[in-house]
Amino acid sequence: MHSLPRRFDDGSMNVITPLSSTYTPRVALFSGNYNYIRDGANRALNRLVDYLERQGVAVRIYSPTTAEPAFKHAGHVVSVPSISMPRRKEYRLAIGLPARVREDLADFRPNLFHLSAPDYLGYKALQLAKSWNIPVVASVHTRFETYLGYYDLGWLEAYATRYMRRFYNQCEQIYAPTESMAQVLRDEGMCKDIRLWGRGVDSNLFSPSKRDEAWRASLGLKPDDVTIAFVGRLVLEKGLGIFADVVDVLKARSIAHKVMVVGDGPARSYFESRLPDGVFTGFLGDEALARAYASADIFFNPSTTETFGNVTLEAMACGTPPVCARATGSMSLVNHGASGFLAADGTVTEYADYISQLVSDPALRQAFKVAGREHALLYNWDNILQGVLSNYCDVLNAVAAGDTLAQRKRAAAGT
Repeated sequence: MHSLPRRFDDGSMNVITPLSSTYTPRVALFSGNYNYIRDGANRALNRLVDYLERQGVAVRIYSPTTAEPAFKHAGHVVSVPSISMPRRKEYRLAIGLPARVREDLADFRPNLFHLSAPDYLGYKALQLAKSWNIPVVASVHTRFETYLGYYDLGWLEAYATRYMRRFYNQCEQIYAPTESMAQVLRDEGMCKDIRLWGRGVDSNLFSPSKRDEAWRASLGLKPDDVTIAFVGRLVLEKGLGIFADVVDVLKARSIAHKVMVVGDGPARSYFESRLPDGVFTGFLGDEALARAYASADIFFNPSTTETFGNVTLEAMACGTPPVCARATGSMSLVNHGASGFLAADGTVTEYADYISQLVSDPALRQAFKVAGREHALLYNWDNILQGVLSNYCDVLNAVAAGDTLAQRKRAAAGT
């Protein structure tokens, strides 16, 4: 078992009583964005916290916050100091773990730290965990290093990858959302113990039955208009430029189609200028989002930055055939040629060829609809989240057996 420092404001290091049981998880979760902007990563984290608390596991979340959360979050959130992120001001960057936050952590008495990003908050939490002798796990939600090229910072990608390798190799386990992402992490030497934490979908909410012809008509879409949907935050790293380029090619080929864009974000004005004939719905959630997926005819996701691709799974659950980049996430969800198409090269021409084929072949769209829905039904949230809890318990069992990274290092040093 471990003991935690109790107070820091006067420089003392008083010790509180150790936890009564090493085997019962008490999880401190660190997130750069837990509730102030809705995205796929924090939706997954909120699902996890809700599940853990339903299982009787104590969880406390440490994250930057704003005065107006984007949604009703799960669990107890402790706000950490933060500033607006340069060039992406809608996101916030934590600037440390002050005494107030460390006091709260000591009072909570965690026996496991879960880091959701290799950001500054994660780095400071990792340092604190080492000083307190608490094991650490991390989950990979986003390929942050791939973002840099979209903001003229591609030259930093190699440095970012090296930093992430050092970061993740100090964790007992890291969790990848798909096997394809796990293989990328293995190839890059990110950690010795890489496990899967997949994603689920509410197949009752996201269903082909949510298709709504009256709603389509309200957007100016006729029953025979083959509609191509984009769903997600409107940011450059989602492949907005590629999407618009493909639409230009479809127009040049006289391929009849309509475009529907679901979502909002800082690049909306750019996307609207590139897609002057597109229908922009803004942000939609829950029933309205499911209706939008099901009311489209093709789902197009050219993003190469996803680690899972919640939107792709949701589209498949709604019976909307996907055309995606052959990249981490999508390649673990889409069976090329059976439930959708994966663009191996990711060229504008390749995407346009696949979408043209689906536009002109209703029978193929129907076959993909059935196969995609059938595959999506395999993704049950509670079964997936039970695996995360089991992984936590494996770490705590290793603590009891003296077989964590820190314990092995101390044994090798003879201390």
